[in-house]
Amino acid sequence: MSKPLQINPLKLSQPMGALLCFLGIKNCMPLMHGAQGCASFSKVFFTRHFSDPIAIQTTAVNDITAVIDGGDYSISEAVKNITKKVKPDLVGLFTTGMTETKGDDIKGATYLLKDKQLMTYVHTPDFEGGLESGFAKSIEAIIEQLVESKKETDSKKALLIPNVNLTPIEVEKIKEQISLFGFKTFALPDLSESLDGHLGVKQGALSSGGISVDEIRNLGDSAVVITIGDSVEKCGEVLKEKNQQTTHFHFDTISGLLKADKFYKALMDFKEISKPHPTIVRWRKRLQDALLDTQFALGGKDVVIATEPDQILSIATPLKEAGINIKAVVTPNKSSALNNLPCDNIIVGDFEDVENLLEDSDLLISNFHGERLTHKYKKALVVRGFPNYEMVGNQMKNDTLYEGSCYFLFEVANKIEGL
Repeated sequence: MSKPLQINPLKLSQPMGALLCFLGIKNCMPLMHGAQGCASFSKVFFTRHFSDPIAIQTTAVNDITAVIDGGDYSISEAVKNITKKVKPDLVGLFTTGMTETKGDDIKGATYLLKDKQLMTYVHTPDFEGGLESGFAKSIEAIIEQLVESKKETDSKKALLIPNVNLTPIEVEKIKEQISLFGFKTFALPDLSESLDGHLGVKQGALSSGGISVDEIRNLGDSAVVITIGDSVEKCGEVLKEKNQQTTHFHFDTISGLLKADKFYKALMDFKEISKPHPTIVRWRKRLQDALLDTQFALGGKDVVIATEPDQILSIATPLKEAGINIKAVVTPNKSSALNNLPCDNIIVGDFEDVENLLEDSDLLISNFHGERLTHKYKKALVVRGFPNYEMVGNQMKNDTLYEGSCYFLFEVANKIEGL
């Protein structure tokens, strides 16, 4: 990026990624160490996107306490207030730019409260990184601080570590596919059980579902850990440090025919299986047919993709197989995930850069903020990423593996044909 500033930013912050991570842990209270407005913005942002209540608390640091308080007092007061009404299994403490600039000792503050409340802490300043890195850093912190070291593995136990862009239904679908190979599958975090849009008994003050703290503690004996997305590859390596016997499979994406093939092949080789489950074979044939059906609409068309790096790769992979031309991608952060992207024009930028590219393109794939631009230039829009305020059911969008890739290709082809 050569500009000295961002105009109409695409970027989201690290604390927002950390919030999503802690929402995937059962009976967890995410605690943002920063100003009240930071937590309020994130709460409204995700409430509108998921159409579900979002559990979050804040230390409510202001201009006075930021100067006279070393951080310990505001954190301990926040934990005291939280535990007056509810008893979280875990408090996930994460920072913002202001408290990081102050240099608050959140590790020390967590240590002082260890006898009162189980806590996990993570440094997520919003002046660096973004949504993906905040999510990944929080997973690493949870593994380092909670998972117990083991020397043996459970041959029937598998752990999925998804990147932040995978929707709750995608996490669920991937878990189901892994389970077809005889594994009892866990996900860290597991948004498929908390932000999947299920109707609970009542609105709770804590996260409504996900992986439990006890299950997290015992993840060290997983026979397999599967990381999906460049941003979370290191998380698998951190878990492997808890048990050197664990096998780590990493995939930058599992969307599209060839990438999904590699995913299933790895599991087949590990389990020494020569033929996968019949439903897997059937969906592969459906995707082959979908590629044939959609290439008439997509072949030769120009698309601009503007979202998070891991999601860009997952979007571009099946589209390229269907013959579409990836004219350009606009990403909020640099990432090695884009090193092998089939596109020569990769821009770290904002929606101003998107607008400059859109006039000679046929399609934009971005969050709902791209809608104004597609109306202006009369282009097709497929909404992906955060946020999507104008549609319901965001948690149920499935673009991954054979099944999801079929749905995604049909959606894109229908958008272009119907323009």
